[in-house]
Amino acid sequence: MTSTVRLNWSELLDEYRRLNPCSDEMSARASAVLPGGTTRTTTFFQPFPPTLVSGAGCVVLDVDGNQRVDFLNNYTSLIFGHAHKKLTAAATGAAESGSAFASPTEHEILLAEVLCNRVESLDKVRFTNSGTEATMAALRLARAFTGRSGVVRFAGSYHGTHDYTTTPGAGVPSEVDALVLTARFNDLGSVAEIFQTARQVIAAVIVEPVLGAGGVIPAEPRFLEGLRELTADHGALLIFDEVISFRLHPGGAQARYEVTPDLTTLGKIIGGGFPIGAFGGRDDVMALLDPDTGVISWGGTFNGNPVSAAAGVAALTELTEDVIEGLNASGETLVESVNDALRDDRVPVHLTGVGSLFNIHTTSDSITDGSAAMIVDHELLAAVHIGLMNRGFFLAPRGLGSISTPMTQLEVRGLADSIVDLATALLVAR
Repeated sequence: MTSTVRLNWSELLDEYRRLNPCSDEMSARASAVLPGGTTRTTTFFQPFPPTLVSGAGCVVLDVDGNQRVDFLNNYTSLIFGHAHKKLTAAATGAAESGSAFASPTEHEILLAEVLCNRVESLDKVRFTNSGTEATMAALRLARAFTGRSGVVRFAGSYHGTHDYTTTPGAGVPSEVDALVLTARFNDLGSVAEIFQTARQVIAAVIVEPVLGAGGVIPAEPRFLEGLRELTADHGALLIFDEVISFRLHPGGAQARYEVTPDLTTLGKIIGGGFPIGAFGGRDDVMALLDPDTGVISWGGTFNGNPVSAAAGVAALTELTEDVIEGLNASGETLVESVNDALRDDRVPVHLTGVGSLFNIHTTSDSITDGSAAMIVDHELLAAVHIGLMNRGFFLAPRGLGSISTPMTQLEVRGLADSIVDLATALLVAR
């Protein structure tokens, strides 16, 4: 499919403003009480994000009455889309008995049992309120277990918003920054070099089996296998951040890759659309959290919240192997169809992806690590994003998207055709 229609950034912005006057007003109102008009920096884009009022299935509705197919799914957390009846019923039923307690509930126990039975690396698990909290807790646990302070992460990775995963950055103490060592994703040699010079200080290597914010880049199998060997050889822990990648297999990406980490962090889909996070792993490591030992005290007013836990149990019950296979097939079809169409036209746009996860990149270069994913045509990416918003598709400004169960081939094909059409139209205009 090749477009002959000329499009430019200015025209796309004008159309976006025309379609979203009420969201424009709401953004101005929000900016008076929220920095930049938002609570989440990741949701902001120019000129303003739409103000949403509801969602049903795979469609979201904004204050201007625009309906968009939601391929973002609250950054991949809504694998069953919006307002799924069984998940909503589970959460409502739990809430009617009380929304929070200062003591365990059976909902918390049930979800822990489901996760430990499903994920091979989980002997025991603890709950948090988000993936950010989960990675923060896992890193603290690794430092306590090893008696070391250093952390190896990868360029382009995202493990939440806290000091040990956002470095370097404003507000991060230089003392913390010095303890966070950055390697290159899919480059085992860069990790080996770090261990050669800093093996005595490295407590853990934390890695996403699939870089999420870094561009939906899957790890090469030998890379993860090598990390397993390196950490074991040097007495460091291997942490898999599966907050995003857990959706790829009933046992998480670690089951897909057949590599077992020491600790695993989870979030997003395990809460059925409600706030949640979890971290867990080997018995001997998790034992440091046992209140009888007193080694690490870890609390949180809403950890193990019964509403989120009940929705999570319902979600994981529904998320069977067949469901996951269907989602993965749809995602792979999307990536293949777009890349096949644009390869012939030599358009500097292509998709990366694995299973039901994908990302739009505005470059013709192959992308295998997070650093490469940043070298794109950002103006073109912004134009493609706004163009898709104008055509009724909701994705992240950086091009991230995911497939949810309410989607049919009609929605998937519609997105594929729109990406191809926009990419070629914008190229013609240059």
